[in-house]
Amino acid sequence: MYRIGIGYDIHQLIEGRDLIIGGIKITHEKGLLGHSDADVLIHAMIDAILGALALDDIGTLFPDTDPKYKNIDSTALLKHVFNLVKEKGYSVVNIDSNIIAQAPKMMPYIPKMKDILCKILEISHDDVSIKAKTKEKMDAVGQNLAIEANAVVLLQKS
Repeated sequence: MYRIGIGYDIHQLIEGRDLIIGGIKITHEKGLLGHSDADVLIHAMIDAILGALALDDIGTLFPDTDPKYKNIDSTALLKHVFNLVKEKGYSVVNIDSNIIAQAPKMMPYIPKMKDILCKILEISHDDVSIKAKTKEKMDAVGQNLAIEANAVVLLQKS
């Protein structure tokens, strides 16, 4: 049996925070605003996985009102969610995702992101797609006010 899920996230860019996407620190003058480390890519992937499992969304599972999630590394959240995948008897078949940012350029960082994500999700590089897109200077993302990501995941009953 297969299950598919879709996830989306967006965070505002602000000064005074590190920019963490895909589990790595990216060199940039701004970072993403959020209760956790605001890793927009991992958050989209988490919501995709939770959707495939027909569970609550990331905000319900890890509420921003809970101090234990303040500035938490989103890879820890992904590990927790992947444990739910295994507990329910599934495995990840593949993930397809997009990071949408006007700046900085994401392509140089994608191989390291894939390394981290593949290790956590116990899948190969061939099973993870991370694409970088811009908004052609349109809307909040295109005006460098935010970064967004979306992801689709396919799970298979183990």
